[in-house]
Amino acid sequence: MNDNNVLLRVDNLVKHFPIMRGIFQRQVGAVRAVDGISFDVKRGETLGLVGESGCGKSTTGRAVLQLYRPTSGNVYFDGVDLTKLKGEELRMMRRKMQMIFQDPYASLNPRMTVGEIIREPLLVHNLASESEANERVKQLLELVRMNPAFSTRYPHEFSGGQRQRIGIARALALQPSFIVCDEPISALDVSIQAQVVNLLEELQEQFGLTYLFIAHDLSMVRHISNRVAVMYLGVVVELTSRDELYLNPLHPYSQALLSAVPIPDPVAEVNRKRTILVGDVPSPANPPSGCRFRTRCPIAQSLCAESRPEFREVKPGHFVACHLVS
Repeated sequence: MNDNNVLLRVDNLVKHFPIMRGIFQRQVGAVRAVDGISFDVKRGETLGLVGESGCGKSTTGRAVLQLYRPTSGNVYFDGVDLTKLKGEELRMMRRKMQMIFQDPYASLNPRMTVGEIIREPLLVHNLASESEANERVKQLLELVRMNPAFSTRYPHEFSGGQRQRIGIARALALQPSFIVCDEPISALDVSIQAQVVNLLEELQEQFGLTYLFIAHDLSMVRHISNRVAVMYLGVVVELTSRDELYLNPLHPYSQALLSAVPIPDPVAEVNRKRTILVGDVPSPANPPSGCRFRTRCPIAQSLCAESRPEFREVKPGHFVACHLVS
């Protein structure tokens, strides 16, 4: 890696989950959750990763952090290939990478107090004594705008938005440079979503954080992201800057996704053309040949079934995987 501005580079990442059958648990197939994707994330930016449920977004985030070990491919973080690291070496790198989980109700241990939850990473990595850790817990709770006195309470005493703030405080405990935000707002009320996103933006500015922001709410991704990658059935079909994607989507799937976003202008809403996709998303255990999207694509041709489209740069900084986009 020669570009100092790139913090994370994902190169042809693949993650397949084996399908086992029978008494002897023989492998009879694989769920191709992530099937050869490449992108990079620059220092201090937010890369939005969007797509329908089940397209492999969360698996991508976990494979990047090595919570799932990739089937193949490379993940370079600060020039180091994480897929080659094991044990203590990987543990040392984990300090710099954290994750905010999707479900604030399931990601906090109900038997631990808030203080113990936030303190745990510091003690696991031996970065603070007991008294220093307690002081750091207070600072972190203030940072996410919660009362430090709450540190003795348990997760069930808090609302969803407050729990997600506790999750953010835990992610910040080790002062990471990169955070995977795995749909951090999808389980929250709309009124709370904006608060959590604004908090994430403020923390990014304050600490120079880099985010991989996974979501399927396109309006929220537009608000927080610098660049956006669109995923469909385990592959990235389009990657470009936020404004370019929303003003000029080139891939038919991106166009269909964006046509479903409501516009707060009644005249424009009535006059615009909607793209309604037919059929269901195919199974990742048995994806279509050639282009993954061809079975639902309104402009598919015979060529689309024959070969997988190359993910290529059609304009400076605008990457698309489609045979029919020139």
